Amino acid sequence: MCAFCMLAGAMAQRNIYSFTVKDQNGKDVNLSEYKGKVILIINSATQCGFTYQYSDLQGMYNKFKDEGFVILDFPCNQFGEQAPGSNQEIHTFCTSNYDVTFPQFDKIDVNGENASPLFTWLKNKKGFEGFDMDDRYGLGPKMHAMLLKQDPNYAEKSDIKWNFTKFLIDKKGNVVKRFEPTADMEEVIQEAYKLLQDK
Repeated sequence: MCAFCMLAGAMAQRNIYSFTVKDQNGKDVNLSEYKGKVILIINSATQCGFTYQYSDLQGMYNKFKDEGFVILDFPCNQFGEQAPGSNQEIHTFCTSNYDVTFPQFDKIDVNGENASPLFTWLKNKKGFEGFDMDDRYGLGPKMHAMLLKQDPNYAEKSDIKWNFTKFLIDKKGNVVKRFEPTADMEEVIQEAYKLLQDK
C-alpha cells in the first residue's frame, strides 16, 4: 500500500479506539478495550541505551494500574536493529530482566512505508518538539548530533526518532503529549497522574 494511502487511512480514524492492533501472539486487539483509561503508548527495544526505562515504566505501571492506567508496548527494530528477537524472545527478556507485566504487542515499524497505522496517527497528532538537552545522562545532545548528521532537517519532521518515544492518551482517547526518549520519567509520571485525576 502506498504511503499516502496509509496516511489517509490512518487519518480517517477519529480517535485511538478506532484502531485494532495485534498482541504478541498475533491476536487482534481493539483499542476500545482501553476506553476510559489513561494510556501510555511506547515503541521499545531490548538492546538500546534507553532499555533501562523498562524498569521505570514498570514502576509507573505498578503505581497507577489500579487507578485506570495502562502502558501499551510495541517493540520496534527500526532504530539500530536493537529489537532483533521474536515477540516471545522480547517478552521473555522483559519479564526476566525487568518484571514487565504491562501489555506487549506485535513488533512493528513506526516509520516508513510499512509503519503501523496507529503510530502514523499518533505522529500526526503530536509531532517532534525536540529532545531534552539537559537530561541526566547527557543523551539529548548526542541524539541531536547523531540525527543531524543523518538528516539536517530531522527536527522538522514528525517521525519517530528513536526507541522509547512515548505518547500519553487521556481517558477520552485524545493524544495529550509526546515524550521523546530523553524526557525525564518523572515528567511522564506527573503528566499521567494529572490525567488520572480528571473525571
